[in-house]
Amino acid sequence: MNITQRVRYKLKLRFDRINNERLKTNLLNALPFWVCAFVSGAVAVLYAKLFSWAELGTHLIYERINWLFFIITPICFVLAWWLVAKFSPYARGSGIPQVSAAIELSVPKHNAKVNSLLSIRVSFIKILSSLIMVFGGGAIGREGPTIQISASIFKSINDLLPAWYPKISKRNMIVTGAAAGLAAAFNTPLGGIVFAIEELTKTHFSFFKSALLTGVIIAGLSALYFLGPYLYLGYPQLDGVAATIFFPVILVSIITGYGGSAMGAIILYVLEKKSYFQKNYQKVTYVAICGLIIALFAVFIDSKTFGSGKEIMVTTLFTNQKHLEWYVPFLRVGSSIISFSTGAAGGIFAPSLSAGASIGAVFSGWLHLSNPETNLVILCGMTGFLTGITRSPFTSSILVLEMTNSHNVIFYIMLTALLSNLIATSLSRHSFYDNLKDQYIKEISTSTSPSVEGAVI
Repeated sequence: MNITQRVRYKLKLRFDRINNERLKTNLLNALPFWVCAFVSGAVAVLYAKLFSWAELGTHLIYERINWLFFIITPICFVLAWWLVAKFSPYARGSGIPQVSAAIELSVPKHNAKVNSLLSIRVSFIKILSSLIMVFGGGAIGREGPTIQISASIFKSINDLLPAWYPKISKRNMIVTGAAAGLAAAFNTPLGGIVFAIEELTKTHFSFFKSALLTGVIIAGLSALYFLGPYLYLGYPQLDGVAATIFFPVILVSIITGYGGSAMGAIILYVLEKKSYFQKNYQKVTYVAICGLIIALFAVFIDSKTFGSGKEIMVTTLFTNQKHLEWYVPFLRVGSSIISFSTGAAGGIFAPSLSAGASIGAVFSGWLHLSNPETNLVILCGMTGFLTGITRSPFTSSILVLEMTNSHNVIFYIMLTALLSNLIATSLSRHSFYDNLKDQYIKEISTSTSPSVEGAVI
């Protein structure tokens, strides 16, 4: 072997060693994301099943002895609030502002603060409190809580990695966990990715795209493995929509943009006034009264007051019962405000979608639209209301498109998101979630024993 051959041989060995080291490092970096994503998907499925059973239990009791809710609802509301207040104050609400705050605080000097926002303890209380709340008839959802639970799983497993393990950015783990949680909750992988980019972080996508994509894919596949192929809602009929539908879409976009923004503003106002309650008996009394009001609405007006509102979306989109009474949107918005202001755990995504769907169904009935046109207006109502409260037009439109496979009306959906976002932005520069995130950061930075009367969602 001559000198040239020896040099080539040594260079080849060095390059092979470098490539093997890179492969090993990349594999070690990817492995925690894969494990976390699978666990998150499995937990999301279990949580969805428990949540569905709790809602089913509510309906069964309502059909048989509805007056029992004058007892059940106040008790469940107080118990759900007490669990959060006693054991994990940052388990309150939907969890998305907590995740956003954790992302902003994810530097070593704030590890204790991040641990307060995201942990297994927080996740356990989150699940238990929200299940009790929805069983009692609370107008809450599980999607926001799933995001905080998934982010907590990713963060907790990252904390368990040994010292010799390649360092993985905690921020990237939290962002990926949140996106995976949304993808598993709605079975919307694109929605999870867009949510991470639009709502959770301003970091350039290229810094964490591989981890984010694999996390979303594995969490989604885990949910599919346990549940099988499914859409969160289904396939609404959208054929034969007339060109004149453009005008009802514009109208619903404006109304839901105002409605979503107004609901967020009212919740913030109620929370501000409620913060004056300092005595425990005042807090318990307020929560019990909230439960009693929900029970009164349901028993004397309509059972559509109860729960996440998914049944409203399914009924109006996939049956011939397309139209709703004029008061249903007010019930949905009012019950959501009351439920979220208690301080218990519960999300805002599904209640916002159902409020928007009810607005679309009411206006479709007034305008005597056909079934396909009604379905489109309902989908636009869902998109508009969710955009109005979250200020995430891309996430809202992608979620609605993916959960109903309604890509043939994508331009109407995206137009609704755009108009609703413009309306909401004209009313307030800061989004609902941004306001709550700032409250969490301020609260956790000034107090080691946070009060449950702060931001709720």
